[in-house]
Amino acid sequence: MTDNKTIESAFSLVKQENGIARLVMDVVGETMNTLKAEFAEQVAQVLAEIKADSSITGVVICSGKQGSFVAGADINMIDSCETQEEVVALSRQGQMIFSQLEQLDIPVVAAIDGPCLGGGLELALACHGRVCTDNPKTALGLPEVQLGLLPGSGGTQRLPKLVGIQKALDMMLTGKQLRAKQALKAGLVNDVVPESILLETAEKLALSGKVSKKTQGASKRKVSFMDKLLENNAAGRNIVFKQATKSVLSKTKGNYPAPIKIIDCIRTGIESSSAQGYQVEADHFGELAMTDVSAQLRQLFFATTEMKKEQGVADVMPEKIVNAGVLGGGLMGGGIAFVTATKANVPARIKDINHNGIGHALKYSYDLLNKKVKRRFMLKSEMQKQLAMITGTVDYKGFKNLDIVIEAVFEDLSLKQKMVTDVEDNAKENTIFASNTSSLPIGKIAAKASRPENVIGLHYFSPVDKMPLAEIIPHEGTSDKTISTTVAFAKKQGKTPIVVKDKAGFYVNRILAPYMNEAAILLLSGEPIDKLDNALVSFGFPVGPMQLLDEVGIDVGAKIGPILQADLGDRFSPPDAFGKLLEDGRLGKKSGKGFYRYSTEKVSPLKKLFKKGGKQVDESIYSLLSITPSGKLDSEEISKRCTFMMLNEAARCLDEGIVRNARDGDIGAIFGIGFPPFLGGPFRYLDALGAQNVVSQLNQWTKEHGDRFSPCEALVAMAEKGEKYYS
Repeated sequence: MTDNKTIESAFSLVKQENGIARLVMDVVGETMNTLKAEFAEQVAQVLAEIKADSSITGVVICSGKQGSFVAGADINMIDSCETQEEVVALSRQGQMIFSQLEQLDIPVVAAIDGPCLGGGLELALACHGRVCTDNPKTALGLPEVQLGLLPGSGGTQRLPKLVGIQKALDMMLTGKQLRAKQALKAGLVNDVVPESILLETAEKLALSGKVSKKTQGASKRKVSFMDKLLENNAAGRNIVFKQATKSVLSKTKGNYPAPIKIIDCIRTGIESSSAQGYQVEADHFGELAMTDVSAQLRQLFFATTEMKKEQGVADVMPEKIVNAGVLGGGLMGGGIAFVTATKANVPARIKDINHNGIGHALKYSYDLLNKKVKRRFMLKSEMQKQLAMITGTVDYKGFKNLDIVIEAVFEDLSLKQKMVTDVEDNAKENTIFASNTSSLPIGKIAAKASRPENVIGLHYFSPVDKMPLAEIIPHEGTSDKTISTTVAFAKKQGKTPIVVKDKAGFYVNRILAPYMNEAAILLLSGEPIDKLDNALVSFGFPVGPMQLLDEVGIDVGAKIGPILQADLGDRFSPPDAFGKLLEDGRLGKKSGKGFYRYSTEKVSPLKKLFKKGGKQVDESIYSLLSITPSGKLDSEEISKRCTFMMLNEAARCLDEGIVRNARDGDIGAIFGIGFPPFLGGPFRYLDALGAQNVVSQLNQWTKEHGDRFSPCEALVAMAEKGEKYYS
């Protein structure tokens, strides 16, 4: 028996009296439009209808969903492919459909409002012209590289012809998204208009005769003399591609194959022919989709998408946060106030003991917003509007109407307990007190609270405006309502929150500490600072452990160590020699000296040009710590010893219920400390290595170097049973 149920088309044709047909895309039952394989037939039918109707003199492609054009291709489509050949066929199908659109004899204009990303931009690029709105949500980009892929429906071929090779490389190699004005300047769109006249403007452009398949690829962008010199001849282009490859390998250390493939696609299309360019694009797309790197990055995408739909506690709805307070105007306090006002769109009131602290916090936000104004990402009026949402006080005036107060004062238990009491005396009965402590148990902070159900941990990572993770830490007495409300608030601030158990170090700092300690032990055994850092950067971390300690502050690291050791045992014991660094005034970057030298002198542009690249190790640290740098271990041994310490602790954390599941543990490590995304996180990496292999290596190091390497019981049990964290 056959199923006669017809699938409702995502595409409809609405003819206007002026001869223009609006091709409206509206995927049924979804909040945003995404491109799916089954749309090929639907698009073919619509194109046939357009070709058959001589009364249609132009086409405007638009979205039926307000504030959203096309968010990209459906990633599940690639995930469901079992072979490279299937993925190549998928790419060729997309190329063919967009080519048919491009070859229409009548003008085709894309009317873009909201996100126009990935396959959505490839669709727009196949049109003869593009108009977008000045909506702040309008963004144009090809972010496929972030999934370990490349634009597979003609993007690598069409974008360079429109915006130039260098701009196209910049966009595709980074996944950078352009706002409306940037897109206009780059020549990516023909016009930027308010949403109210978008369709009217797009129709006028189609009727004007200024766009057609003959003008496809022509752009209004201003081409500088240098661009002409580099892009209009083979020798210049060779320099561009060579430099792009060098830059990519320097940043990725060869861990991500997609950027090199993107360069090859663009180069083939420019130097050989479009036909070859499209074929290479499809072939490379197929190869990349089958790599472990892309598989892990896609899993990461699915995991974060899944997390966005979850609440702190299932079936417990959050309360709305209308007004927020921040205690402490330091670097963390300033950052928290900034994301509260600018991302969550919630007024933030900063309380500090003096006006200087408030001034510093306000300047933090001013500097970040002013940078956006200078780069034309934002109007000055918008900046002033956002700054007006941050206010300050040296007492508790205005705290009576706050729904949440986030504490960001020094890591001192008695001080934090006093803050809880002060807020309870000066705020509402149901005001949430959220502590940004990085290591002190929340139960201890709430010990003297009269309303402990309102106390929770909300741990941000520095710098707050850039780091995507937030750890939500309820203690035993925290109410479910407080948990769900805090999780929802962190999401509004643009964070990916994970709920973790209340134990010293929580999750992220707890898995980071053994990793950092091992790096310190290796340093004291004679491994040079830069060699240690380079080994872990080559492994895939954004910065090495020594540089990270300089960035965070050696004094901060020194405070966390004893707290973890007291609660979790001697495996967290920090090396004694580090006390000498603090005695010498070495706090890291903030004090101008740490493991590296940080010059405060202003360097002229000319001097900067001839200055030796990269940070310089402060060699005097070796004599201070009585070290003779010799470097006996290879990079692989260094990176393995440090990361295996982290993996072992991550396994312990999951076993103890510090994180709810392996997925949260992976997200926490990637977003909190930059664990290499292409490895999928500690638990996916453990699965890839195999628990038996990890336990065997840890046992060997235990014999050679001591008990700190002893594999935890959970890992040993997994090795014996041959189990994995992910089925």
